[in-house]
Amino acid sequence: MKLYGLEVAVDTARVMATLEEMAVDYHLIPIDPEAGETKLPTYLSINPFGQIPALQDAHLTLFGSRAISKYIARKHKRMSKDLIRESNPEEEAMVEVWMEVEAEQYEPVISALINYVIEVGYFGKVEDEQVMAKKVGDLEKVLDVYEERLGKSKYLAGDFFSLADLHHLPQTHRLMASPRCALLINSRPKVRAWWEDLLSRPACKKVTETMDACAIAWKEKKKKNNNNES
Repeated sequence: MKLYGLEVAVDTARVMATLEEMAVDYHLIPIDPEAGETKLPTYLSINPFGQIPALQDAHLTLFGSRAISKYIARKHKRMSKDLIRESNPEEEAMVEVWMEVEAEQYEPVISALINYVIEVGYFGKVEDEQVMAKKVGDLEKVLDVYEERLGKSKYLAGDFFSLADLHHLPQTHRLMASPRCALLINSRPKVRAWWEDLLSRPACKKVTETMDACAIAWKEKKKKNNNNES
């Protein structure tokens, strides 16, 4: 399999986590949106929307991180590792529910908060306390639902690890990089235990370490470019 994207990018990391969890061999082909590489004709022939990631598996080309991860989980599932629980309709339905929660409830609010924190911390934007409080409050409401849910089962879809949990990895890891934001996870015992369990998985550990290494390299590259421009 060929995966096009950047390790530090959330959507690419989501696919990487699935590939690593399912122990699938793949080749990462770096595509940098900031360098305009997603708009090149060669890449647009793979993903006409000019976004990362994209996946090529023989004759099949896919884009959209969640669609890709579901394909990988289905193609490489085995008795000991069925991340979608297709053998049990009720369990599969719960996996689908919490994958949808991640995409429609969790992702928008956590992304809004992280992006605002980055604007303030890295780009020098003056923090508006009311704006920050609103974004924190929005995420707190979602995490309160998670805390209640994780009080009833070990993982989001039930007492089994699934793709619903794995999809949360990249954005939550970004959130935890901010001590102020990490409190939102750490102050909720059930959510914290779920997150720590997620990080204990070798595939998740490998992907988060790769994200961190790439983030450092990206910052150094930006710093070098800024110095050259000045």
